[in-house]
Amino acid sequence: MSETFNIYCDESCHLEHDRQSAMVLGAVWCSESQRASVARAIRELKVQHGLASSFEIKWTKVSPAKLDFYLALIDLFFSDPRLHFRGIVIPDKSKLDHSMFNQSHDDFYYKMYFQLLKVIFESGNRYRIYLDIKDTRSQQKVTKLHDYLANAQYDFNKEMVEWIQQVHSHEIEQLQLADVLIGALGYLHRGLQTSTAKQALIERIKAKSGFSLKRSTLPSEKKLNVFVWTPQAVE
Repeated sequence: MSETFNIYCDESCHLEHDRQSAMVLGAVWCSESQRASVARAIRELKVQHGLASSFEIKWTKVSPAKLDFYLALIDLFFSDPRLHFRGIVIPDKSKLDHSMFNQSHDDFYYKMYFQLLKVIFESGNRYRIYLDIKDTRSQQKVTKLHDYLANAQYDFNKEMVEWIQQVHSHEIEQLQLADVLIGALGYLHRGLQTSTAKQALIERIKAKSGFSLKRSTLPSEKKLNVFVWTPQAVE
């Protein structure tokens, strides 16, 4: 039976020359029919921890004062069977050699998005993809990404990937959750140790998932799926 899923995507340090080593793409997904109830559960968790329901969850806001809330958020993610996450980590962008593959960094970006999403897509289902607005080129990138994903799935009428839409993360709890999870992956793979609260949050993710987060999980992993990319693995 066909089902519609919403996929909420975010990215960290995706630009070619941003002086950051690791690039991370990530997606949280749930069914469209459960979208509202999932968002409501996250908003209720905010209120339980003394935060406004409109508080925007972000990796950059993880701090000792809010650690209990963020730990509870991770617990909620792992205990709620409606929520799933997949992340791709490119550990060192300096090792990318786009000229060898006759591609630009933008081309590589779209390829990585396909790698991110291809294990989420299942034949017969429909998908609506939501991207956090990043820059003035966002709409052009969205259009190209939609074409790339549809063509790669032989979905020329765009019946499987129904749409890709830009949204503001402060309006969507699932996108905020994606920001936290990709933030954790990026922090870990950059070898940072600047925040005890962020390190504690990463340890909670490791404990709940049973994964080191430094290595790829099985492609079939449904709850927290991680792919640590190497050039030989994809190109």
